[in-house]
Amino acid sequence: MKINLIGVPLTYGCGKDGAQYGPSVLRENNMIDLIKNNGHTLYDLGDLVIPPASEEDQFKGHENIKYLDLITEVNTNLAHQVYCSLEGESFPFVIGGDHSLGMGSIAGISKHFNEVAVIWIDAHSDINTHLTSPSGNPHGMPLAASMGVGHPKFTDIYFKGQKVHPKNVYIIGVRDPDAGELALVDDLNLSYYSMKTVREKGLENVLNEVIENIKGSGVDGVHISYDIDVFDKSIVPGTGTPVADGFTLEEGKFTIETLLKEKFVTSMDFVELNPLLDDASKTTVKTAVEFLNHTFKCL
Repeated sequence: MKINLIGVPLTYGCGKDGAQYGPSVLRENNMIDLIKNNGHTLYDLGDLVIPPASEEDQFKGHENIKYLDLITEVNTNLAHQVYCSLEGESFPFVIGGDHSLGMGSIAGISKHFNEVAVIWIDAHSDINTHLTSPSGNPHGMPLAASMGVGHPKFTDIYFKGQKVHPKNVYIIGVRDPDAGELALVDDLNLSYYSMKTVREKGLENVLNEVIENIKGSGVDGVHISYDIDVFDKSIVPGTGTPVADGFTLEEGKFTIETLLKEKFVTSMDFVELNPLLDDASKTTVKTAVEFLNHTFKCL
């Protein structure tokens, strides 16, 4: 497989310093070799340029969205790289950086394909808007914006209008939702699998249900957006918002293997590694490297 590796050293969407070092730390820990040694052809496109910004200007664009214009600009640039990767018949693999980059990834795939599905694997559903977000952090808004819900600058990134229909969105692993997000889940009738639901139904059953629905939906592109905080906080202390009762490493591997073996996944994000928050043993980096190695084996 031809893989385009795209780094997005973005931290302005999450409210904590450190996520911008995720791409460089993954490269330092042999991510390039993980891809090549698993038989893929790699095109490392490097990192997107992230404009500098001061904390004093974080609400300059909007009173409840941090760095609105900067986040919009970065995601527009990312969308074009993702789109061009797909046009060149490569698999765009995006490494972050905070999860606000999901808007750019999804915009790029949406422009290329006729209709897309998004599998959002995360401890958080990221469907807040400027009206519901308690923090104003854009990394809690990308999936809502991609469905056409939120501030126009976010919903219209790269091109005007909705990028993914809510019926084609699958959210897995949530255990820290906000009230406004739960309301949107109900309003849009989203396929929403909290960790409580995963434990009750069984992970394999949940994944089989998602796969069956995607296969019957008629979509021609499938994007996985994988936030490292879906893992239990005991194995990923180095992320901005770690949460207990998450995936084990084996569950994460099983999830990605089960989805990738269907051969319908066309792009992927891996986000929210924050090396500054990791412990002395680099537990989070080790988890990330082992998970990614398994991912590239399955691609």
